[in-house]
Amino acid sequence: MKVGCVKEIKPQEFRVGLTPEAAHELVGHGHDVLIEAGAGVGSGFEDADYVAVGARIAQDAAQIFAEAELVVKVKEPQPAERKMLRPGQVLFAYLHLAPDPAQTQDLLASGATCIAFETVTDRAGGLPLLAPMSEVAGKLAPQMGAWALQKANGGRGVLMGGVPGVAPAKVVVIGGGVVGTHAARVAAGMGADVTVLDRSLPRLRQLDDLFGGQFRTGYSSGKLLADLVAEADMVVGAVLIPGAAAPKLVTRAMLGTMKPGAVVVDVAIDQGGCFETSHATTHQDPIYEVDGIIHYCVANMPGAAARTATLSLGNATLPFVLALADKGWQRACTEDPHLRAGLNVHAGQLTCPPVGAALGLPTITPEQALGL
Repeated sequence: MKVGCVKEIKPQEFRVGLTPEAAHELVGHGHDVLIEAGAGVGSGFEDADYVAVGARIAQDAAQIFAEAELVVKVKEPQPAERKMLRPGQVLFAYLHLAPDPAQTQDLLASGATCIAFETVTDRAGGLPLLAPMSEVAGKLAPQMGAWALQKANGGRGVLMGGVPGVAPAKVVVIGGGVVGTHAARVAAGMGADVTVLDRSLPRLRQLDDLFGGQFRTGYSSGKLLADLVAEADMVVGAVLIPGAAAPKLVTRAMLGTMKPGAVVVDVAIDQGGCFETSHATTHQDPIYEVDGIIHYCVANMPGAAARTATLSLGNATLPFVLALADKGWQRACTEDPHLRAGLNVHAGQLTCPPVGAALGLPTITPEQALGL
């Protein structure tokens, strides 16, 4: 199969969809691998690294979209890229369609088959292709929030760990999943006073067992959330409903109870965000202020740690990329229900019910798309 990887064009996105190691594996399986010139530079990979393992270098994305049967990338295709997709072509990338009707309509119109990293599942009910980036984003969230808390950036001027005689920052993490756990660990490691909220009692017990003493946990009732948000110096939004739009848990009215210069970090922004006042920002212009509260809502946070993120994501995606290339998407998705769960769009039809529910669009199931 002809497998292509384009250079990411989303602002300040330095990750790459295929590492040289992944290209080496694909070539070893007999596939023709085409990499856009400079695609790996942001993650520390030169074109020569790909050539050394048998890949070919394309001078532009147009060549890859024209030749490749399977296109692997990191972030959702941008408008110019979506115009180059064609019927029968397979796209494998993060899509995050629920808050993005324009992209959804373009992918439907393309006739391509689009498989989303973020809805691929595993035997334990997890999201194995989202987890690596959730780990990176979770660890970055307190770092970015601590930067935003600095007075020069509009924040309260509060140091995360405080100093002797001065209390540390109060940090609230909404969601005890992968993002929330890593955010809480890093914030606590910085010396902050951290509380993690979740609505799963088994998860709260697990967090207490694993990290008892490092941070507190609480059941996320409306009152407790409101009370803690009002006291917080930083709130990290780390909620996720697979494939669906994130729920708006912190309202604008709740912002009015916060201290001027407090910071919210919305890691759920790829799915629309969990703060009512959130809108996506970029690494170039990462923060904005609403009602005196500083918002950090960068939609591709792991891009800031591009090499680590690329290597971690590559480790997770490689088995699925190989399956798609070796078997073709239909056989691969038929044989693997977890990969099949990643099917979001096929031949002009939406195949992810949570996306359809979020956007008010008709859907079929992945099984119906495959005739199963």
